[in-house]
Amino acid sequence: MKNNKFYAKIISAILVLVVMLVCFGAGMYMSMTNKVMEELAKEEVVYLGKITGKYNKDSKGGLTQDIDFNLFWDVWDTVKANYVDKGKINEKEMFYGALSGMVASLKDPYTIFMDPKIAQEFENDLSGKFEGIGAEIGIKDDILTIIAPLSGMPADLAGLKAGDKIYAINDEITAGISIDVAVRKIRGPKDTEVVLTIYRNGAGKPEDIKIKRGVITIQSVKTELNDENIFVIKIINFNNDTFNLFNKAVREVMSKNPKGIILDLRNNPGGYLDTAIEIASEWIETGVVVTEQFSEENKNDYLARGRARLKDYPTVILVNQGSASASEIVAGALQSHKKAKIIGMKTFGKGSVQTLKEFQDGSSVKITVAKWLTPDGACINDNGIIPDEEIDFIIEDYNSNKDPQMERATEIIFNYQ
Repeated sequence: MKNNKFYAKIISAILVLVVMLVCFGAGMYMSMTNKVMEELAKEEVVYLGKITGKYNKDSKGGLTQDIDFNLFWDVWDTVKANYVDKGKINEKEMFYGALSGMVASLKDPYTIFMDPKIAQEFENDLSGKFEGIGAEIGIKDDILTIIAPLSGMPADLAGLKAGDKIYAINDEITAGISIDVAVRKIRGPKDTEVVLTIYRNGAGKPEDIKIKRGVITIQSVKTELNDENIFVIKIINFNNDTFNLFNKAVREVMSKNPKGIILDLRNNPGGYLDTAIEIASEWIETGVVVTEQFSEENKNDYLARGRARLKDYPTVILVNQGSASASEIVAGALQSHKKAKIIGMKTFGKGSVQTLKEFQDGSSVKITVAKWLTPDGACINDNGIIPDEEIDFIIEDYNSNKDPQMERATEIIFNYQ
């Protein structure tokens, strides 16, 4: 009996030990299973995040440690859940608005996000045809400003001038407005009207100017052999058609052999870099046309293309407050190489480089990546090109059909030694 009781105690102890081991093993299994499930859950969140964009890890290391991108989605969900007029919520517009705000935070008026509609309008601009008032606008000293009214277009016919400040569009104040939003408000179908509240330097108070929109078709180069046997080349902007039209103008110059050339870049808001280099190269045979500065250490020189078919013709370039970007590059290059005299007023000072990145949905972002320097090393951005002779063209001259800048250019060519 004693032996039986002894064996029974041993068997009981073994059973208890087995149960403890089983329980421990089960606990380990459950713990491992929970961890596996937790890891699987995490992987599922990340996987779903790659689909929905939520909780997505930055693949390029762009987010700093103090940025929690979940906040974006928290705000997104809060707006959708609580906004009073839920029926008016447009997720696509919210999304594009968020991208626009992100890019606008850089506080660079030339770095902008363009939704598909605006991107298409931008492409149309470069092709030379759109509907609107026909004026280039920009931000100058934080104020929406007319850079260049295009000759013969509705803005020009209504009396807008380079340098006019736009205080309101259809009674909507423009303080803090971005260029793309302003363009959207000013443009519209032909035969519709827009009212711009304009302040002009020297005027006593702002005035409302009503402009009827039209189809804006621009041929970017116009030429004339004037009565003094001087060949006048006016470049309105540097667009898709400019290179071929300018080539035609060069052939005209060579066939007619004028006394000199007046290159009129007044109110030219700019355009393509490559076209500006090609045009400057018709005067500059060798050397730097413009330098692209990414940083103090990283610069890229753009050299003349070597034709210089116009190098022996006395040349004067006309510029004003509306001459910007590519027109400043041409004027600065010919001034630095002493190939032309610059007459007029200090240029706009838009000397930064934008690159255009297009996306699959048709949207794009235009972003500043560098600044332009003249061959002498002067930064064009904000500083502009300083004329060799500063001569203004005021409203009284315009009303009297006088052009003192053109008159002085003619004198210089006639007195050329």
